[in-house]
Amino acid sequence: MKNFTTMILAAGFGSRMKDLTEKIPKPLLKIKNTTLLSNTINFFENIGCNRFILNTHYLYKELNNYINSMHSDKDIILIHEPEILDTGGGIKNALKFFNNKNFLVTNCDIFWRKNNILDIKDFLFDLQKVKNCQLLLARKSKTYGVNKNSGDFVLENNSLRRWKKNDQINFYSGLQVLNPSVFNNIYKSKFSINEIWDNLIKKKELSGVIMQSDLFHIGDINTYLDITKNLPLD
Repeated sequence: MKNFTTMILAAGFGSRMKDLTEKIPKPLLKIKNTTLLSNTINFFENIGCNRFILNTHYLYKELNNYINSMHSDKDIILIHEPEILDTGGGIKNALKFFNNKNFLVTNCDIFWRKNNILDIKDFLFDLQKVKNCQLLLARKSKTYGVNKNSGDFVLENNSLRRWKKNDQINFYSGLQVLNPSVFNNIYKSKFSINEIWDNLIKKKELSGVIMQSDLFHIGDINTYLDITKNLPLD
């Protein structure tokens, strides 16, 4: 589990945070005296990550200044996207930094806590043995900040498929392991990671794990304000 690379997706506008992100990029919003970005960096560094790749677009200078000020001692590479490349395109644009090894990708809107550590260590136990892509899922009852009555994926016969009505509701946690080979036959530069997932689902090659601990997702301004006020201590 040591010496792996994590990509943090941080290029978005954070528009669902409304006026909170007019001058501050969403990754720099604070919860419990730390930013979402520092929470992510520190959490994954503590479980063995030794390199971070951060893609940026909106207010990228603020993100660059923050990294230089708060995390200059870490191996962090910032990529500026003059045009947002979407989730899949942003990851593909960073492939040269992963040295053909499997890597971790996380959204920057999860607030990771100590009680998530065991789940994440289990999820990453065979990091380099993942053949294509592995997603971490969270059950609805364990997820805070996602208010919808439809799920994302269902784990069935050791592979994932898309959620259907009356299935158990599981949400994508925002964390995945990717093998660089899944991008081999994609030649466009801007696309959603959903295209990769759906291609793998057709071949029953998208794997997944369901976490047992609580997941705190900072999806919009209402959940941000609620979680900021009511987040339980570790």
